[in-house]
Amino acid sequence: MKEEFYLHIYQKQKLIDQVPSNREIAEWALNLLNLLYPERLTRSEYTLAEIKQLFIASEKELLTILNTTKACRNCDNEQVAATFYKDIPELYRKMNTDITAILDGDPAAGSEFEIIRTYPGFLAVSLYRIAHHLLRLGIYLIPRILTEYAHSVTGIDIHPRAEIGEYLFIDHGTGIVIGETTKIGNHVKLYQGVTLGALSVEKYMANTKRHPTIGDSVIIYSGATILGGDTFIGENCIIGGNVWLTKSVPAHSTVYHQSAMKVINTKNKD
Repeated sequence: MKEEFYLHIYQKQKLIDQVPSNREIAEWALNLLNLLYPERLTRSEYTLAEIKQLFIASEKELLTILNTTKACRNCDNEQVAATFYKDIPELYRKMNTDITAILDGDPAAGSEFEIIRTYPGFLAVSLYRIAHHLLRLGIYLIPRILTEYAHSVTGIDIHPRAEIGEYLFIDHGTGIVIGETTKIGNHVKLYQGVTLGALSVEKYMANTKRHPTIGDSVIIYSGATILGGDTFIGENCIIGGNVWLTKSVPAHSTVYHQSAMKVINTKNKD
């Protein structure tokens, strides 16, 4: 290769902002979840004093991550970390509503322990809730890293800027996509392969609402695709599997895909 190419790589690396590794950022968030949900641990016998110290250490770890992220030069990192941890009890309450939604809505869910340990939907939504709160505090890159980590291990892709209400139940979850400007109400249930996306991905639309709004108590079955910033799914709707929607649906409606499939019994065929 030519010397100019090596020089290009050398100069490029000097322009890159210093950011902790994706693994380090993900491990901070996972360790926080371990504190909130000791069910995730093999063994947890911390004293009350030790639990307090672990939360203090976790806050310091977040502050270190923020301080070593030059991409956030104008942030008051100490204030961000302090505010985030002050809000942990409310964040925990919201996560618990997701557990309740799964326990109440899935006959296969035997216990809260099972949900916390095994359900990819709970992990993906919990990491989303951490990421979303950091985003609200003015941090952008770290939330994206967290939700992309969740995407990589669960197959569930939730943009941290999406607005999601309480009691979200993601069943199975593989292949779900929830776009940046999506709004989801309370008590919503999503099955695998659901896309809440944009009609257009033109760059000039970056600051507009491009993704749908989902009302309270909506169920969206597997493979459904709902597109567009003006698309609103009213409360208590049921959206069937493989439905393609680009228009709003009034409350208390059922939308289903009418299959043209035919079943022919060949047993008695001449």
